Amino acid sequence: MPLLSVLTAAHAGRADLLARAGESVAAQQLPEGWRLEWIVQEDGPSSSLAPVVERFPFALHSAHGEQLGIATTRNLALTRVDGELVHVLDSDDELLPNAVSVAVEAFDAYPAVHWVAAQADDLLPDDSRRSFALEYPAGYVEPGKINEFTVDRGEPPIHCAGLTMRTRTVRALGGWAANPRSEDSALFVALAELTPGYITSEVTWLHRLHTAQTTGEQAWRTLRAESMTMVRQRLAALRELGLELDA
Repeated sequence: MPLLSVLTAAHAGRADLLARAGESVAAQQLPEGWRLEWIVQEDGPSSSLAPVVERFPFALHSAHGEQLGIATTRNLALTRVDGELVHVLDSDDELLPNAVSVAVEAFDAYPAVHWVAAQADDLLPDDSRRSFALEYPAGYVEPGKINEFTVDRGEPPIHCAGLTMRTRTVRALGGWAANPRSEDSALFVALAELTPGYITSEVTWLHRLHTAQTTGEQAWRTLRAESMTMVRQRLAALRELGLELDA
């Protein structure tokens, strides 16, 4: 029976939101024959999220006991992933019930793709939703094509927190980059340069906006420019070397 792994990096201050994320995973309408697991990796010097994760029988929690940041936390979670597909879910976001099924259907319809990017709505503090338009057309994306947008704008046109990817491909590319910011963009530009993907038009997840959001903090903006330079340099190097990935 095929398995999809939902991967979440979390820290102690997210217990309430993590519970809501778990409830959204539990509500998934799985495609016939599929099952899922929820891999939660806790970042920080203490372990406090296990009671939240243990509410869900399909979930596995681990805490590494020190503050390592989101990229390393995701990579540690990746070591425990057993699914052939891995879906990223931030600890403060939520999946809609169709999230897994839409992603799996795209992989089934386009067997060559290595990644599926899903559309989101913003989830506002009052729990209302706000939609926003796709910045890149939905549908099949040839290798390298979406990165033309990245070159022009400086960052990818999709939200990397809604990606479903082939696990072996993520591992082959080294997982999430050790950038201080935009670690997911650094992974995505390599993924999108070397492999085909698919962008869904369906809204399948909710991107929560809240006052404790890490990306909203002033400190997060430091090193942002340098991190995006690292992303652009990685893409340029891939193109200069003419690297290719055989499926």
